Amino acid sequence: MTSPHPRLTLGEEVRDALRDGRPVVALESTIISHGMPYPQNVEMATEVEEIIRAEGAVPATIAVLHGRPRVGLGRDDLELLATSPEVGKVSVRDLARVMARGGHGATTVASTMRIASLAGIRVFVTGGIGGVHRGAPHSFDISADLTELSTTPVAVISAGVKSILDIGLTLETLETLGVPVLAYGTDDFPAFYSRVSGFASPLRADSPEEIAAIMRAQWDLGLTAGLSIANPVPEADEIPAERIDGIIERALAEMTAAGVTGKDTTPYLLGRIVELTEGESLATNIALVKNNARLGARIAISYAATAEDPRG
Repeated sequence: MTSPHPRLTLGEEVRDALRDGRPVVALESTIISHGMPYPQNVEMATEVEEIIRAEGAVPATIAVLHGRPRVGLGRDDLELLATSPEVGKVSVRDLARVMARGGHGATTVASTMRIASLAGIRVFVTGGIGGVHRGAPHSFDISADLTELSTTPVAVISAGVKSILDIGLTLETLETLGVPVLAYGTDDFPAFYSRVSGFASPLRADSPEEIAAIMRAQWDLGLTAGLSIANPVPEADEIPAERIDGIIERALAEMTAAGVTGKDTTPYLLGRIVELTEGESLATNIALVKNNARLGARIAISYAATAEDPRG
């Protein structure tokens, strides 16, 4: 394996797996600190790690603790992320400042991708990716997740673009940035809480092996963009679009009235949607993350196997 960046601290389990060429799956930490209430957040994080282990891969939850990017966390670390008010939301632009100050940071999709890549990890599981915010033609509010996907060779498994965003503009932007967007087992692009967004998926893949082969071909060509793998929420756990759309519109209107902007928008909206759905959206969020973890582990296993295949 390529030696990880000297600024990183790798957990023993992750370090050994990377050294031996075994499959590793990165996990973000913003979903723990800013995406769910306690104690569901730490319970979810622990269960997702166990799902990945049960599938035969090694989980690597990523965060900045005491100024040091950490790849692979212990139970105490997860508790700190889940409960401490000192844990900030850290995207790529914030990494250096938090490190220099010796602070704690929960990593977003973008910063988790960057740290995972520095560690030599190619597969990353999250809930939903960021994208172009509604009203972006006027606000220019576009998630750094998209630019990171265009420059960092990591496959990101999600349940699609978060429903609170402008999905159509997000897909157009990803096309412009040269990011392959594949829906898993469907021609319809999923929308986080819902299995269907109303937009066709640019590409489709039907097995972890196919996705691993696409990853290998992408990076063997010297293309540096990552891949966005959109995995629909299980049918039994989804909130149909016709029901969630009105709730999202109400939450957006309340956010505008409250003057919430910038990086606070997503935590505000997700929290308000949990309140408006009386917890149903939280249950859906947890279910889709677990579903993504299973697929992500299988992709990581298939990708690791291609390194041993002389045709890979």
